[in-house]
Amino acid sequence: MKKVILLFIITLVITSCKNDVKNEENINKKLNVVTTTTMITDLVKNIGGNLINVKGLMGAGVDPHLYKASEGDVTKLVNADVIFYNGLHLEGKLVEVFEKMEASNKTPIALAKEINKRHLIGSEYFASNYDPHVWFNIDFFEKFAEKVTLVLSEKDPTNAETYRTNEKRYLTELEKLREDVESAIEALEPEKRILVTAHDAFNYFGKSYGFEVVGLQGLSTATEAGVKDVQKLAAFIIEKNIKAIFIESSVPKRTIEALQKAVNSKGHKVEIGGTLYSDALGSEGSNEGTYVGMYRYNIKTIVSALQ
Repeated sequence: MKKVILLFIITLVITSCKNDVKNEENINKKLNVVTTTTMITDLVKNIGGNLINVKGLMGAGVDPHLYKASEGDVTKLVNADVIFYNGLHLEGKLVEVFEKMEASNKTPIALAKEINKRHLIGSEYFASNYDPHVWFNIDFFEKFAEKVTLVLSEKDPTNAETYRTNEKRYLTELEKLREDVESAIEALEPEKRILVTAHDAFNYFGKSYGFEVVGLQGLSTATEAGVKDVQKLAAFIIEKNIKAIFIESSVPKRTIEALQKAVNSKGHKVEIGGTLYSDALGSEGSNEGTYVGMYRYNIKTIVSALQ
């Protein structure tokens, strides 16, 4: 990681010397936008459309908690006109790189700063002291969209009207998503709204829709679940008569399989209800490869398994 940071600093210094020469040449070029997580990449593409070039650092199934910047990422970051990331120490291994960038004119934009801290969920697992999985609150994701639109419009005022039109369309899509989610959850009795997953990525979802959320590994996948954690959660599942537990696409499934085995060994049958998308979207080009499609898939999977 230190090698990557050093390379970044050297590259940044060299590139900054060339910026004045390139500024005039770049006037009519598309904005180069770099994003971190797949959720943010999808959002920026919805707002920017074909007016911008978007390069996401993370792909489907990538765990942002553990992601480390590569030398190729350094080039992308240095050449970016705009950089969007989640913040709240979600991208833990990239924090040092972003801190170095704050001394340059390429200050990355942490979208989570748009959320009033009074509405964030506290967490002792992160240096920010807040749970960073804020995209599972659709209201918060709308704030992300508003900030992205504002920044793109400031950087590229010529196309500002198009960015605002795209934002309006996308916000309408998010509002429809919210309505559909609420309708789907109404079919699930309140006492069945207990979501057990690999790690606590769904607390904002739970707070929004009245689910009790329990994660085997806590908020960060960097923490490992021990035997006592498994046994404690197994007892909880039996006590609450929970029908299904869930794997996450960006977390190894062995922990949930161990939990299922522990529960079944005590004479209580619990199913693995499916795989949920938590810290990353599905494959690019699939329905689950978009934020809206991911959210719809998760809701269908959760409700079907717990009913």
